[in-house]
Amino acid sequence: MVTINGESVNAAGKTVAQYIAEAGYNAERVVVERNLVILKKEELGETVLEDGDSVEILNFVGGG
Repeated sequence: MVTINGESVNAAGKTVAQYIAEAGYNAERVVVERNLVILKKEELGETVLEDGDSVEILNFVGGG
């Protein structure tokens, strides 16, 4: 299991980009921290989530 934004999720084996797409996030509007390290945009498709990972996804939303 992977902890994502404080919740246990069965996402081990998926890339971060796959999880972001499946969860409905816009990859252009998020910042992802995995195990206390902020991932670069180009790393999202290369980084595979593993059991025990801790991930925070910050979603930027515009408004007025």
